[in-house]
Amino acid sequence: MLKPRPIRTEADYRAALDEIERLFDAEPNTPECNLLEVLTTLVEAYEQQHHPIVAPEPIDAILYYLESRGLSVNDLEPIIGSLGQVTDILNRQQPLTLEMIRRLHSSLGIPAEVLIQPYSLMKNSA
Repeated sequence: MLKPRPIRTEADYRAALDEIERLFDAEPNTPECNLLEVLTTLVEAYEQQHHPIVAPEPIDAILYYLESRGLSVNDLEPIIGSLGQVTDILNRQQPLTLEMIRRLHSSLGIPAEVLIQPYSLMKNSA
């Protein structure tokens, strides 16, 4: 059984993951379950520092939510506005407004912290 210790290297990280996998079905209130909890906490801390998950850009997040829920661009009209406005938003020709962000968050459940991130707009060639 692996003794809990700080995870400092990728080898330590892989060893902790292997031990977590071995202990995954540990019975509650056992030494194995306690070790599982400690290792999970150590792995989470290591991952936050060495393997952070970058939030998607707002438009990518909207497109993902549409696709994953079987929705179409037309389903955004009641949330964002006219189909032309939806198209401009998705084509990065117009930024999301605060009100759009609020409605996307409440209607689709997209995290507000994802939607408020800055993102690049396309330059108009006109």
